[in-house]
Amino acid sequence: MMDLNALMKQAQAVQQKFTEAQEKMNQVVVTGQAGAGLVSVDLQGGGVLTRLRIDPSLINPDEAEVLADLIIAAHADARKKLDEESARLMKEAAGPFGNMPMPKLF
Repeated sequence: MMDLNALMKQAQAVQQKFTEAQEKMNQVVVTGQAGAGLVSVDLQGGGVLTRLRIDPSLINPDEAEVLADLIIAAHADARKKLDEESARLMKEAAGPFGNMPMPKLF
């Protein structure tokens, strides 16, 4: 039978790794793109939009709806990448508990 003190130390170590993973996640910046790169967005940490780039060829009053759709698609692409990075960091932090369901950081 496993020693309770050893189990507590292991749980504390995992908790520390989760804290470190959250700190790393706050520093992560991912870029999502849409329209073959005509629109791109950068998301940081918990999904904060930090940068939006729009190709000048899209700045046309007749294309406003297309531009809005591309911005939404680029944001969704970046959010997916951010979620994947969060899952990777949490799994890494979980160590021997890696097969258990992991909470999302954000």
